[in-house]
Amino acid sequence: MTDLTRRDTLRTVGLATLGLASLAGCAGSAGEGDTGDGSGSGSGGSSGSTAHETVTPTGTPADSDGGSGSGSDDGSDADDGSDADGSDSGESGTTPGEVSGYLSDVGNFSGVVDETGRGSVTVTVGADGNGGNLAFDPAAVRVSAGTEVTWKWNGLGGSHNVVAEDGSFESELTTDEGHTFSHTFEESGAYTYYCQPHRALGMKGAVVVE
Repeated sequence: MTDLTRRDTLRTVGLATLGLASLAGCAGSAGEGDTGDGSGSGSGGSSGSTAHETVTPTGTPADSDGGSGSGSDDGSDADDGSDADGSDSGESGTTPGEVSGYLSDVGNFSGVVDETGRGSVTVTVGADGNGGNLAFDPAAVRVSAGTEVTWKWNGLGGSHNVVAEDGSFESELTTDEGHTFSHTFEESGAYTYYCQPHRALGMKGAVVVE
């Protein structure tokens, strides 16, 4: 074999070796690329897990808010109920039922006037009411036990007197202006009375003693 032929053979072998080495390098790169893809997929999986975890805590506060709303509604109903009960109790205690019924046809009656704590109270006889000067003013009064109630005539409306329904007191019948009649109420209770000549016209009254 000549020197020229030997050089050509060596060149061919060298080129073949370089080609195999290059192929091996390409295979390695491809392997690394696959590994990279796998890592990428793993990272993508991690991202998916993170997104799922974010949704779970977001739902929890929403549930808590709903519970709070229910609590507020219950509180409002309780408040409404309390207000209603308190009002009814106060109104029913203002005027005894027997007094309201007895004075139901009295024109100037609008409730019991509170005079508790006073030693003496004056009621006008012949005040305006019931179609003329045919009323006691106030028509109903609340006093403390031991209070002296004095009825004072104003001289209007004709002859009047003060007569207790239970017979515990009775004044004389008179038209005199300035005339007075007094009675001290020692025991608690509701005392009703009337003017004998004008009872049918609504000239009635009451003293509620505490």
